[in-house]
Amino acid sequence: MIVVSDMMGTLTTGSPFLGLVDWIKHNQSKLQANLTMASIMPSYLLAKSGLIDWQAWGQKLMIESLAYIKDADELKLKQISEWVVEQDLWKKRRQDVIDQLLKHRESGAQVYIASSVVEPFIEPFAKRIGAQVSGTPVEIKDGKLRMVGELVASEKKIAQILNRLGVKRVDYAYGDTYMDIPLLEHADHPVAVYPDAKLKQTALEKGWEIFGATSA
Repeated sequence: MIVVSDMMGTLTTGSPFLGLVDWIKHNQSKLQANLTMASIMPSYLLAKSGLIDWQAWGQKLMIESLAYIKDADELKLKQISEWVVEQDLWKKRRQDVIDQLLKHRESGAQVYIASSVVEPFIEPFAKRIGAQVSGTPVEIKDGKLRMVGELVASEKKIAQILNRLGVKRVDYAYGDTYMDIPLLEHADHPVAVYPDAKLKQTALEKGWEIFGATSA
């Protein structure tokens, strides 16, 4: 059995961007962290009010924030990733959803986290629940961390999983927003987790399982 889950909003309400800025504040430059938070406030208000897409905004912030890391190397990236998970993503985890994945694992399923988040930031989270990782790849070049290729989101997210596993469908899939619809459509048992309005409507129309309180 193959079980695939989105990460952001599905397994955690945290933010890799905020986790990274917190690491910068404590380990690199408090001033840089404060200036970064101040600079995003106008766009945050637009995203919060729905004037710009919340998901796309968050993804853009995460990718741009990689450039904040100075003198990156493999050891530093590992330390940052653990910080992001321990100080933000894991603290804000949805334990009820994680428990569902753990039940799948106990029954012998292969569990994967498929996310647009850069893979190093997913790995410590996945390790805590015994899952494998499929995310946006990154590389370190001349002390700088950068994304490799395009952001692995929406259709690209499920395509990457299917290609890696050599299958056409998965058994269970979990997602929380309209961007996860392609992932859910490729599962025999799709589960809309705390869904946004668009996903909730789709789930109701298609008869998909809805797990957790909904936002609309």
